[in-house]
Amino acid sequence: MKSLPTKASEQGRPVTAADFYEAGRAALSLTLIAGGKNLDRVIEEPIANRPGLALAGFYEHFAWKRLQLLGTAEMAYLDSLPADVRRARFQALIDRRAFCFVFANGQRPSPVEVAFAETANAVLMATPMATRHFVHNSAFVFERLSAPTASIYGTMVEVCGLGVLFEGDPGLGKSETALGLVKRGHALVADDLTCVRREIGNSLIYGSASDSTAGYMEIRGIGIMHVPSLFGVQAVRGEKRLDLVITFKRLEDVESQIDRIGQTRRVRTILGVEVPNIIIPVSEGRDLVNLVETAALQQKLLQSGGDPVGDLSERLRLRAEHEALKPDTVKRKEKR
Repeated sequence: MKSLPTKASEQGRPVTAADFYEAGRAALSLTLIAGGKNLDRVIEEPIANRPGLALAGFYEHFAWKRLQLLGTAEMAYLDSLPADVRRARFQALIDRRAFCFVFANGQRPSPVEVAFAETANAVLMATPMATRHFVHNSAFVFERLSAPTASIYGTMVEVCGLGVLFEGDPGLGKSETALGLVKRGHALVADDLTCVRREIGNSLIYGSASDSTAGYMEIRGIGIMHVPSLFGVQAVRGEKRLDLVITFKRLEDVESQIDRIGQTRRVRTILGVEVPNIIIPVSEGRDLVNLVETAALQQKLLQSGGDPVGDLSERLRLRAEHEALKPDTVKRKEKR
């Protein structure tokens, strides 16, 4: 499987204040108050922290690497302090290397705090969102921003509810197979180039198309086509969990390696996660659409605990034992 070089790694990528602001402008209703020139600074621990104890002057275990969230309770406490003490407490957070602040629930920093933030290279943002809602929603924004990602040469389709990625050399029919599946009622995720990300915490891989190519396919002899316009919006998916990787290979290249029984369980490792993988030989006359659809159904059976190979082996074993106990078999053994 060929991957394009990216800045991502299995450990994820750094999240800057600019990343968070751009992602949160709509999702979190963020507005920028101060520090527009400092948005390239990295939020080392992408999670929100409420600095209640630090505002009270207790700095041991202060999580300065995180985004600092000041809601109604924090601002009410600051409002209760004399102006010089309030200024000192806010300055102390920045002196201890905190730099990115969000004022939630419609709260706003004082002009003095805004001026100090500008001179101290800090970033101030505000949101009308309730503090508890911001904590919840910002976690999803941070997770998506910091998740390990990569771009892979391959076509991804939702088949029978499973996310299936096709890989293989050019000209083996990946896009044509995807087109045939779409016409059967399945849905396109990405054609030719699939963007994958690993969800932090549960080791799942999700695939999607790039923003510029979402919904488009290229078919040799036809050209570029827009799938939703031809087959309807139900024929595309924005993102899908990756459940199976199918490798297309020329029959002559793998004829001696084909597992006719299907007992061998192959995997592809993507961003540190093992994904089930099967090889489908490609030759003239083979119905790849039907084979891929059947492979997806087989994978669903395996995921639900089914084991066709094991079931058949057990059936043959029981039959052999039964044959061995038949009277005719016993008599033949005695004559010998």
